[in-house]
Amino acid sequence: MLTIKLITENTDAVIRGLEKKHFKGAQETIAKVLELNDKRRSTQNELDKNLAEINATSKSIGQLMKAGQKEEAEAAKKRVAEIKETSKTLQAEMDQAAADLQALLYTIPNIPYEEVPEGASAEDNVVEKMGGMETELPKDALPHWELAKKYDLIDFDLGVKITGAGFPVYKGQGARLQRALINFFLDEARNAGYTEIMPPTVVNAASGYGTGQLPDKEGQMYHCEVDDLYLIPTAEVPVTNIYRDVILDEKQLPIKNCAYTQCFRREAGSYGKDVRGLNRLHEFSKVEIVRIDKPEHSKQSHQEMLDHVEGLLKKLELPYRILRLCGGDMSFTSSICFDFEVYSEAQKRWLEVSSVSNFDTYQANRLKCRYRDENKKIQLCHTLNGSALALPRIVAALLENNQTPEGIRIPKALVPYTGFDMIK
Repeated sequence: MLTIKLITENTDAVIRGLEKKHFKGAQETIAKVLELNDKRRSTQNELDKNLAEINATSKSIGQLMKAGQKEEAEAAKKRVAEIKETSKTLQAEMDQAAADLQALLYTIPNIPYEEVPEGASAEDNVVEKMGGMETELPKDALPHWELAKKYDLIDFDLGVKITGAGFPVYKGQGARLQRALINFFLDEARNAGYTEIMPPTVVNAASGYGTGQLPDKEGQMYHCEVDDLYLIPTAEVPVTNIYRDVILDEKQLPIKNCAYTQCFRREAGSYGKDVRGLNRLHEFSKVEIVRIDKPEHSKQSHQEMLDHVEGLLKKLELPYRILRLCGGDMSFTSSICFDFEVYSEAQKRWLEVSSVSNFDTYQANRLKCRYRDENKKIQLCHTLNGSALALPRIVAALLENNQTPEGIRIPKALVPYTGFDMIK
């Protein structure tokens, strides 16, 4: 959530940032924020004046009684009662203005950094880098959903029977490949200094608001209405919320956590060829890396996270590219984001497997995640997160890009985890 200080002191810059993110009605929304903030502050000032008058008048009552000025004392008592009634009305007005202000701030996205390119959609993203191994496939190369059936790795129809579309069942070597990738990603994260967390996969509304998944305007989260709990769309939500309402010491930063969880997304509105097989699921496995840092170090942390994800893709021997997202294609909460995509040779298309974002103080302000600096001053942290990695499209690319007439080859880095070097 944007801070009131940022909005009031840099109003024009905030509006420009929101327009860069293609947030509709930026000027009107910020004007309403300023109006509500002024209302809240002016009402608070009136309340403070009333309280001062109540204290002074109440003090005088005793003195008037001692001096035998009973009528004046009674008049003073009446005045105190009147001010208290007025204050009740003012307090209600201030509370309403504060609540309306908070609700409005929740609907305003983060503003992008200067280095975020202009643009309205994915077509305007900038390719920063391409890498990995080129792939040559047999003429009769198959997409991963057909390979999964041929080698009995993933049963999509069984998933439909048990739950519904988008909930595949992994079997045999397919299940072992899935588990191998999870362990590989977790071990790589641990070797890079991340502390592993095993969090819940359901969270309360406060956690959803803390990281910006709520309010869920697009209806992408699964909601357990009876208990008012939400299935997590990413481990970012529970892991980052560990630090909600926490004041850290500067010496603790940066904090580096990783977590493997199942993730759940309704993917409302998704349809067509781009959702076939593992391309877009309602439930999937993912390893997430999360950092809590101080402002002056967060850009370095972001770069280290980008290097980490790129290193994973190199070890998996997959062709990849890194995209710098434009303002219109970034998430609601991010200040800057890079997407990693792997190339699916059989599908002839790029598949997103990771987004690595810096949220600046946006999430921290919602979370009240702060740290005490060397001068004992309390400041907001910066939060960062990235997928390292999401499994479905990694599995799709591994199956498709490594198919041979003899079977599907397993990258060398994964063989110690799978226990086999070929799917036959």
